[in-house]
Amino acid sequence: MEFDLEYNGERPHLIIPEYGRHIQKLVDYCVSLEDVEERNKMAKAIVDVMGNLQPHLRDVPDFKHKLWDQLFIMSDFKLDVESPYEKPLKEELQAKPEPLAYPKSASKYRFYGNNIQTMIDVALTWEEGEAREALYYAIANHMKKCYLNWNKDTVEDKVIFKHLKELSHKKIDLTESTETLSEVKELMRKRKPTNKSRQNDSRKKNIKYK
Repeated sequence: MEFDLEYNGERPHLIIPEYGRHIQKLVDYCVSLEDVEERNKMAKAIVDVMGNLQPHLRDVPDFKHKLWDQLFIMSDFKLDVESPYEKPLKEELQAKPEPLAYPKSASKYRFYGNNIQTMIDVALTWEEGEAREALYYAIANHMKKCYLNWNKDTVEDKVIFKHLKELSHKKIDLTESTETLSEVKELMRKRKPTNKSRQNDSRKKNIKYK
């Protein structure tokens, strides 16, 4: 006895593998039909079967539209039938997306984060006075904390002031200031647990040792 076996490597490529070989064969057969009415009738039947095979698509908005689009895609856009939706264009689906622009405004001091630059820009819009001066030092203290989180070491205030001057395009210059920023131990001090967190910890210990 001889068997005519088919191997997947010898079969045509499946455009949408999720629907399987049989659906692809039905689509190919539908394309080959010469009678327009039979072709339209069979296309609708294939869409119904596709919907049953992919029930999760029913939760997707316009899931029928999605099924019809997939039908045309599996036919390599050769299927000529009346669709309740606009037929997708092969050129649009195969078009390459436009390359994303590389961020040009990224600072070389990434460890400070993007919000620092926003804080600096906002501070420069404030009226001159003690409030704006205090905000400058608040930003500098936050920069020092960010630096320590990244470096896990120590940093001199003059380094922070230099970076602040550079990030503000020399509009905020504290390099000659006699004021000092917060101490390292003060910035890196862990927040003390509240009474509620202590109660939760004690409950966890009691549960663990029961």
